[in-house]
Amino acid sequence: MRRALGLGLALLMMASVPAMAKGKKKETLYKRLGGKKAITAVVDDFVGRCAKDDRISSFFAATAADQKRMDKFKQKLVVQICQVTGGPCKYKGKTMKVAHAGMGIQSEHFDALVEDLKATLTQFKVAEKDQNTIFKTLGKMKKDIVQPARNTASEGAK
Repeated sequence: MRRALGLGLALLMMASVPAMAKGKKKETLYKRLGGKKAITAVVDDFVGRCAKDDRISSFFAATAADQKRMDKFKQKLVVQICQVTGGPCKYKGKTMKVAHAGMGIQSEHFDALVEDLKATLTQFKVAEKDQNTIFKTLGKMKKDIVQPARNTASEGAK
């Protein structure tokens, strides 16, 4: 579950809380996405894609094999996305860095997750502007998710 939770947390922290523009409130990303019901549908599709994606499915295998764990994982993901997009939810989970520590996530895994997310957001007709906001924020978190590759050649020489 830790592996699935960690990779899934990439989605959770992907969106920024809406900004204020010179005294005017902008509509939140949460509302533009369609609220909690729509976020739940997006999470269901996205997690399903990740669990079936051969490039990253190993991170989700244990959770996907246990329906109770999968349901709990999706619920936490929905709550975090709700919060970070300006909704009324309160997420009380791990930071991105803590959640992904020791998982061995490399750039190609991160990129696969982003591709799966893009496919889900496109399927749900999320506006390009909102997708850009999501991916810009997710990109800023890459340093806390992806771990440096180990240099096995130099390690063998020691």
